[in-house]
Amino acid sequence: MSVAKLEIQMLHDRVMVRVTSDGGERRSSGGIVIPATAQVAKRLAWGEVVGVGNNVRTVKVGDRVLFSPEEQFEVEVQGQAYLVMRERDLHAVASEQTDHGTGLYL
Repeated sequence: MSVAKLEIQMLHDRVMVRVTSDGGERRSSGGIVIPATAQVAKRLAWGEVVGVGNNVRTVKVGDRVLFSPEEQFEVEVQGQAYLVMRERDLHAVASEQTDHGTGLYL
């Protein structure tokens, strides 16, 4: 009996994101190492969009997005962890060109 591979298609306003992990520990612009346990506020994370539903309007596959990972659903596909969320749960999209950005760059 052979198992057919099935393509995953996101529905409605759902977005599937692969989290770009930073290992929890980070470094300040001055070079100081900040351990993951020193977080005071909830920390947002960047990830790459790998799938979008047909009602998603502002992001596309390949975009980098900013979101809160603590409030999302996690799913594992072939050993890789992904997060599934609604488009409205995204806080920002990083793109090369924009008409009304923040002036900050990654």
